[in-house]
Amino acid sequence: MAINRQNQKTPMPEQRPEERVSNFEEVAHGYTAEMAQNEAARCLDCKHRPCVSGCPVNVQIPDFIKLITEGDFEGAYRTIRQTNSLPAVCGRVCPQEVQCEAKCVRGIKGEPVAIGRLERFAADYYMNSSTEKPDALRQNGHRVAIIGSGPAGLACAGDLAKLGYEVTIFEAFHAPGGVLTYGIPEFRLPKAIVEREIEMLREMGVRIETNMVIGKTLSVDELFEQGFEAVFIGSGAGLPGFLGIPGEGLVGVMSANEFLTRINLMKAYRDDYDTPVRHSKRAAVIGGGNVAMDAARCAKRLGAETVYVVYRRSEAEMPARLEEIHHAKEEGIEFIFLTAPVKIHGDEDGQVSALECVRMELGEPDQTGRRRPVEIEGSNHLIEVDTVIVAIGNTPNPLIRMTTPGLKTDRKGCVVVDENMMTSREGVFAGGDAVTGAATVILAMGAGKKAAAGIDRYIRAKSEGKEI
Repeated sequence: MAINRQNQKTPMPEQRPEERVSNFEEVAHGYTAEMAQNEAARCLDCKHRPCVSGCPVNVQIPDFIKLITEGDFEGAYRTIRQTNSLPAVCGRVCPQEVQCEAKCVRGIKGEPVAIGRLERFAADYYMNSSTEKPDALRQNGHRVAIIGSGPAGLACAGDLAKLGYEVTIFEAFHAPGGVLTYGIPEFRLPKAIVEREIEMLREMGVRIETNMVIGKTLSVDELFEQGFEAVFIGSGAGLPGFLGIPGEGLVGVMSANEFLTRINLMKAYRDDYDTPVRHSKRAAVIGGGNVAMDAARCAKRLGAETVYVVYRRSEAEMPARLEEIHHAKEEGIEFIFLTAPVKIHGDEDGQVSALECVRMELGEPDQTGRRRPVEIEGSNHLIEVDTVIVAIGNTPNPLIRMTTPGLKTDRKGCVVVDENMMTSREGVFAGGDAVTGAATVILAMGAGKKAAAGIDRYIRAKSEGKEI
């Protein structure tokens, strides 16, 4: 197939904004086979493969794209699966624009190849058309426990299962998937996709036990007593941060974690589920990341007439994906930049009535490289709202740290690991948000894969009597 010289990505069909604000169906519809082959033909198949270096899980991108141009869509999927256990998920929620696509040569004089869209196409095609089952994997007789069924835990489990390990995942919630299930809305990541990806891991022999709160139901030490030879902590960063301002105890103030969990995991958006969740008229979401975008767009879909995103820096500093910001704007979300909350006001019934804010200006860069916001004195003003959703970041839940003697953590409660992802406790490994704090799905998966390799080296060395 000849190289497609068009400088722009092949557009992907999606719901119109005026339609999608009243439903939770997926916004983007995905490529047809014709669209996928057209876009795949834009790839130059560079010899030095810069895109691969930008992928945290080392997907052989030119190889799977070439197979799409040849019409071998299932082959493309199998190529992705060699290093990525969740291609349908990654094709939807990975920030490709700052990873693989940022390295694409086609991006020098135009838009990069739509690697994420092609990954999604290959995964969706396979799921919708293939009936093949994974081959039975040869067991090596060793057992590994994984705490948490989010991206890090699932990636670690997938790689270990391929190596022959008997893997059991312990999940605190009643449904597996971690942030993929409770955090990311249906309109960005349909739960049927997550369930199918997880089912494929089960077909490889991975066991998943739900309603298992490690640190309560069982401790890490008790997992070893049950015969597990290594433990991977992939419990994420589920402890929400708050603003520390007056009025946060009022009715109508909540974390984005709680709000999104009620909607996504507990199906509050569906009429056939009796899930208590606040339906606002005027909501303010505090923060500028993807979680803030998700919360704002969910509030709009639940019927809010006005939804504000209040962010203390400018739009240029927002950490959210450009695609999510673009979709939020299309859906009528109002952005208030260079503004920071200082107090939440309530009425006589203890309900939120207004958000008091100050205006900010950008000063010198801070340690992250972003310019530090500085308050403009005397700029206090009120924004009339009945709901405030706080989305300013999360830290790891301290439960495992508190119940695992000798487990070293940093001042933020993140688990400290070495180059092999092993913690201060021998045989205990960790990765993902439990180590880094809140980050992206694909970075968590990369950490899970690295930990799987570390666990394999550790168990093999120990079984051979070598120094660890």
